[in-house]
Amino acid sequence: MSNNKEVKAALKSARDAIKNKEFKEALKHCRTVLKLEKNNYNAWVFIGLAASELEQPEQSQAAYKKAVELEPEQLLAWQGLEKLYEKTDQWDFKLELPNVYQKLVELYASSDRNKCYEVIEKLSDIYQSDNEHLKLAKVQLQLIQLKEKEGVDKKALIQLLLQMIQLQSDNLNKEEQDNEIHQHLITAFEKVLTLISPVPGEEHKTVSADYIKFLTVVPQEEARMMAACRSMLLLYPTQSYPLEVLCSHYIKTGNFEEDAISSFSRLLDLAPKKGLGHLGLGTKALRDERYKDAIDELTQGLKSISSTTGWYSLAEAQFKMHRYPDSATSCSQGLKVCDSKDKKLRGKLLRLKLEALIKSEGEEAANQALATFSQIPEAEKDPTLLMLKGHAYLNKGEIVQALKISSELVVSNSSQAQGLALNGLARLAEGKQQLAEQSFLQAASLSPNCSEYYFLLGKLYWDMGEETRKDRSKAHTHLLKAAKLDPHRGCAFRYLGHYYREVAKDFVRAQGCYKKAFQLDDDDAEAGAASVDLSMQQGDMDSALATLQSVIEKATPGSAKWAWMRRGLYYLKLGEHQQAIADLQAALRADPEDWVCWECLGEAYLNRRSFTAALKAFGRACQLQPSSIYSVYQAAAIKQTLGKFKEAVTEYLRITAQQDYVPALKGLGECQLSLAKSLMEDCRDGSAIDLIQQAIENLFRAVQLRPDLSCLWKLLGDACTAVSTVAPDRAQILMPATLAGFDSSAPSHMLDKAQTLKAGERCYAHALKLMPEVSSLWYDLGLNYYHQANSLPCPTEGDQNLPFLQLQKAQQCLKKAIMMDSENHRYWNALGVISVNKGIESYALAQHCLIKSIQVEPNNVVAWTNLGTLYLKKGNIELAHEAFKIAQSLEPLYVSCWIGQALIAESVGSYDTMDLFRHTTELSTHMEGVKGYAYWVCSTLLDKSNRDSELYLYNIVQMNAISAAQVALSKYTERIQSDPDAFIMLGYLNEHLQLKRQALQAYQRAVELLHSTSSSEELEFSLGNYGRALCTSGQWEEAVRVYNSTPLQDLSHLVGVALAYCRAGLIPDSISTYKHALDVASSEKEKAYILTALALLQHKQGNLDAAKTLLFKCSMLKEPISESLLCLCALGLVHGDATLAAAALTELLKQASTSGSAAEQRCLLTCSLLAVQGNYSAVQKEASRAVHSNPGNPSLWALLSRVVPQYYPRKANGGAVAGHVACLSSMTQGKRSLLYSGLNQLASGRHSGDNSHNNALKTMQRAVLLCPDDPGPWAGLMAACHTENTCRYLSGSAPCRLALGQFLMSVVSEKVRDVGETDRPLEGWVLQQAVTGLMLEGELDQAEALCTQVLNVSPEHPAVMLSLRQVQCQRLLTTDGAAVLPEPVLEQLSNAVMMNPTSLLAWHWLADVYRNQGLLVQAVMAYRHSLQLASQLGAHSSQVASLLRLALLALGPCMAGLPGNDWKDLVLEATTEVLKLDPSPVALLLQALLQYVTKMAARETRRLLERLVYVSSQDFPVTVVEVASWYLLRHLHAKNDEELLNVLLQHAKKNGNQRLLAFHSKLSS
Repeated sequence: MSNNKEVKAALKSARDAIKNKEFKEALKHCRTVLKLEKNNYNAWVFIGLAASELEQPEQSQAAYKKAVELEPEQLLAWQGLEKLYEKTDQWDFKLELPNVYQKLVELYASSDRNKCYEVIEKLSDIYQSDNEHLKLAKVQLQLIQLKEKEGVDKKALIQLLLQMIQLQSDNLNKEEQDNEIHQHLITAFEKVLTLISPVPGEEHKTVSADYIKFLTVVPQEEARMMAACRSMLLLYPTQSYPLEVLCSHYIKTGNFEEDAISSFSRLLDLAPKKGLGHLGLGTKALRDERYKDAIDELTQGLKSISSTTGWYSLAEAQFKMHRYPDSATSCSQGLKVCDSKDKKLRGKLLRLKLEALIKSEGEEAANQALATFSQIPEAEKDPTLLMLKGHAYLNKGEIVQALKISSELVVSNSSQAQGLALNGLARLAEGKQQLAEQSFLQAASLSPNCSEYYFLLGKLYWDMGEETRKDRSKAHTHLLKAAKLDPHRGCAFRYLGHYYREVAKDFVRAQGCYKKAFQLDDDDAEAGAASVDLSMQQGDMDSALATLQSVIEKATPGSAKWAWMRRGLYYLKLGEHQQAIADLQAALRADPEDWVCWECLGEAYLNRRSFTAALKAFGRACQLQPSSIYSVYQAAAIKQTLGKFKEAVTEYLRITAQQDYVPALKGLGECQLSLAKSLMEDCRDGSAIDLIQQAIENLFRAVQLRPDLSCLWKLLGDACTAVSTVAPDRAQILMPATLAGFDSSAPSHMLDKAQTLKAGERCYAHALKLMPEVSSLWYDLGLNYYHQANSLPCPTEGDQNLPFLQLQKAQQCLKKAIMMDSENHRYWNALGVISVNKGIESYALAQHCLIKSIQVEPNNVVAWTNLGTLYLKKGNIELAHEAFKIAQSLEPLYVSCWIGQALIAESVGSYDTMDLFRHTTELSTHMEGVKGYAYWVCSTLLDKSNRDSELYLYNIVQMNAISAAQVALSKYTERIQSDPDAFIMLGYLNEHLQLKRQALQAYQRAVELLHSTSSSEELEFSLGNYGRALCTSGQWEEAVRVYNSTPLQDLSHLVGVALAYCRAGLIPDSISTYKHALDVASSEKEKAYILTALALLQHKQGNLDAAKTLLFKCSMLKEPISESLLCLCALGLVHGDATLAAAALTELLKQASTSGSAAEQRCLLTCSLLAVQGNYSAVQKEASRAVHSNPGNPSLWALLSRVVPQYYPRKANGGAVAGHVACLSSMTQGKRSLLYSGLNQLASGRHSGDNSHNNALKTMQRAVLLCPDDPGPWAGLMAACHTENTCRYLSGSAPCRLALGQFLMSVVSEKVRDVGETDRPLEGWVLQQAVTGLMLEGELDQAEALCTQVLNVSPEHPAVMLSLRQVQCQRLLTTDGAAVLPEPVLEQLSNAVMMNPTSLLAWHWLADVYRNQGLLVQAVMAYRHSLQLASQLGAHSSQVASLLRLALLALGPCMAGLPGNDWKDLVLEATTEVLKLDPSPVALLLQALLQYVTKMAARETRRLLERLVYVSSQDFPVTVVEVASWYLLRHLHAKNDEELLNVLLQHAKKNGNQRLLAFHSKLSS
């Protein structure tokens, strides 16, 4: 009893201690209890709790477990374990926790339902996280049972069931579960379906679908699943899901009975896009051998669902239909989605793919087949697969490998047909058809039901030749048997179609076979094309078009070429060109290299009138098939249509060179005739006749081939009639004998114009025999008769009526044409023109016909113009004007109506006459308009009183009338060569254009024509013009003879013959003639001109005073002329009489003239006078002043460029610019201005090293290109090349223009002789230049040989002798040990220079020799002699050069430090004289250097050097600036002036003077 009290007290104390969180005390009290009562439940529970709080989980667990052992049905210990396990994060505790929860569920189930639910929830979470699905299911079912006992509502119970289903369904998707779980879930689903309401309802439908979905993954529940599906379908007939599950089950199990078919169909009705229905029906069709339906259904089904069995079924159906590539592709797709575990289905797919690839043929398919073969397990042991492997090798072309495999198969099993078939194919590949036949026969006998072997035999017999094709027992029989055994083998039907079409000629059966083949394989283009072609041949266009339409609708871009092409041709035949083009383009996308398709497309474009596109299409076809004549012909025809006749002729000639193709010959003749007509419009009659000749030849070739074609005879007539426009002497045609009216065996005859027109008549007559009812042929024949009448030569007495008869025939023909076609306005117009013609002159009929033509066609410009001409001929100007005006409004570009208006204006004296005639020449070349315009231009030019009038400036100057009239009149005389007036006017215009030779020829032709006429006055006028032209061209004796053939009563003839006498050297005769002319002269002005001419003749004879007297006498006349003053001024300049020249120039300047030539003349005279006066700097200023006053005068720019290098070379850059401006302003001046510009660039030292694009060499090259006959540019080019070589020598690089000197020298000499120059200065200069160049190159032997060669021709040539001495001197100086020249040598050199007294360069060279020999005094004397000579010659630049050389010579001793002031004084004297003549930078440099030598540290030295270094002008040479910079640097270093040194160095950096900076570095170091 006492123990119980102690136990209770201790337990109470332990409980209090726990409350107070004194867990250790509590443990003590519990131990006390256990000592008293070892199995005390509460003590163990308290120990577990205290140990848990004291973080002693093991002790706590042990205590709780002890308590559980003592009383397992008590909650307290289990709750303690629950808390301990939840609290402690130990894996062993976590493992025990579900057991504790399970016990608590049992204990709470009868006591505390809420606690029970909580524990179940915790237990479910653990089972779910640990994937203990079965336990989870049991717990969830336990919870549901508790809820049922509790009596909860249906919704809560359904929710719990659904949660259980959801959890288990998710777990079911993760892994397989055992059958117990499945049964639990089935129970749950059935309970939910029982509890859910309403039925049917959305929730019930969803759960039913989930139930079915669950059953589909549960094995051995197919019956329950099908029952669930049917039950759901009864409740929900519009739901497709149960049907999908049923269909999937039927497909998987292979059940295709009525229920399955009904399900498939019902599914398609409910959901057409669902693939299972299609797959089911497709598989059913495959089993029923309805392969096409199977393919369609399976293809449609696999679009929405990917099924391995579906792909296999599709591949099998495609294989049966012999669509082998498609079958291989389907197998590949099936292999992609095939489960790797399903080895059986995978093997079937691989085998089928292998066989499909073999049947596909091709090397790529064979490679894929071999790769597939390697994927099949144990394939090497399977004879069938080995046969397929051999077939793959055969497809690759490896016949040996295929034969090896086939032999092994035959040996291993001689009764195997497959090996024999492979052997036969291999033998066939070798070309051994007999062996192949034996193998195929054996294979067929072994497998009599195999369609393939019979097809191979039939195909073999078909390919063996014509005999086996016709043998029905061979090809036909075997093909027919192959088709019967396998009605899906389309190729068998195709070959049967070939047989019926080509052998049996049974097109109906052939059509059926082709159609069957195409139905079986819509990719069989051959069968499809043959079927369509036969349908079209039989007239069944609807069937053909339907077939094409079906193929095109299915075709992908770039395919079905045959269908596109045939439909395109069909539309082309119907005239629907746009649709035809679209189809043919689609066909070309499939095969861009099909030349036939390109031709068809070109034809479609051509029919649509898209000529450019058609031309490109035919061109492409021709590129692909060069031998296609049709493409070339069509391209030529299109070019002909587009008016590209020359290109068309080229194309036609390509055809006719290969064969006589009549359409090409016809087109060639037409093009040549069109080209001839266009040339005749431009008056190029010679070329036109050549083309007409060629056209006749080609058309005659065509006629010989097809004489029955009227169009060819008509074209021949047109070609013969085309010569009517040409001059009679030009119209010489070599005509074939048949056309010329001779026997065909005779050779061709040369016919004149009339005979050629007669041949044209015969051609038209032949055309009319073939087609007599063609009105246009009668029209052409009538025009031919008309041209014959107008082209007849002067008729003899017996042929007086012949032109009239021809015109009557023409009238009759045209009346015949009008009777046939009275609505053709051209016929009426032609009849009207013929009626006006001389000989008939039926004006009333002509007026009626022309008016009738206008009535038929109101917009008839030709008829209106002809009517106006008729009125003008009858003198009715007002009606003529109205008719012409209407014609102008109808067609402003029709030239004849403008000529009519011009004739009217001329008849009424209108000022617009010339302008109207000019307009006619601008429109086209018409003979009447050309002659009228030329007449008015010449009349205006002859009237010299109107030169300054606005009318003259507009009509002649502004409209460039002289050139336009000359060109037009040249064409006129080319065609009409019997008009002397035209030749006279042409000569006059040629004279104005300075075309001397052409003017002479024109006047000569006019004289020849007038000699045969009786017009003596006109002949005299022409002879005077002819004589003047002879004088202009330099034929003085002939001119004297021509002038003397005239009466010499006219003043112009007298002065002309006087001038001819003068130029011929007959001065006395000239003077006497001028004196006679002076008596004939009627005006003071004429007398002034004659006196001036007499003065020039007196000066020529040396009578200077007489010449001056005559000129002074001329100036005293009432009408003085500027030419006399000009001659007087020139006389003063030539003889150095500056006073006379200045006085004459002053008087001349008083006669102010605004013309450009007068300004140039005044400037030239003023510059010459300034040069004579020695005022050289003013020369450039005067020229510049003139340019500024007349900036638009290119002659003044050229003059400025010319005088600058001679008188003011410092401004050479400006002179080059002036020459460039002159060249751009005027091509006439530009030819010489380029030479002047190049000389300025030479003077300024502009070479390619400074500017590679703008230098003297480039400029001289352009000058030579512009003036290849002028020796000046060639000499300038020689100087430029020498300059380039010299610059390269100075820069240390090798020259690149060697050995050009002699060539250029020979060119200049040739050009000098060609232009008739007799003086030798230029030739002498180029010789010296060539010798200098050779010496510079070191070619002394060549230089000496050149001089010797010239001396052999001209032994006394001093310049050449001097050059020879220079070469010899150079040789002596370069020879070792001969640096000092002997006295005799120096004397010879001096004598050679003395032989050239006017050569400044010779004196300079002699001075250089003296200086090199140390003979400074002699050098000074030589320079002084050259200075004196330059002064005498007035050579300004040479004076400056001599003075500078003298100063430089004297500076040498000064810098060497020689005593005395003589040399210093000489430097100062020479430089001072230079600066008087020219502000020379070199002279300033020499003065600065002299100052540096004498007084280096002086301030004046720095000032002089800085004036050269810091110069702002670009005229200072770079060398001068750099030398001055060097000496300034040394000066500043000597004075140690750092500030100025920095300024100089900064200036050097700014200008890029690296050499000065380097020099500074050396001085500083």
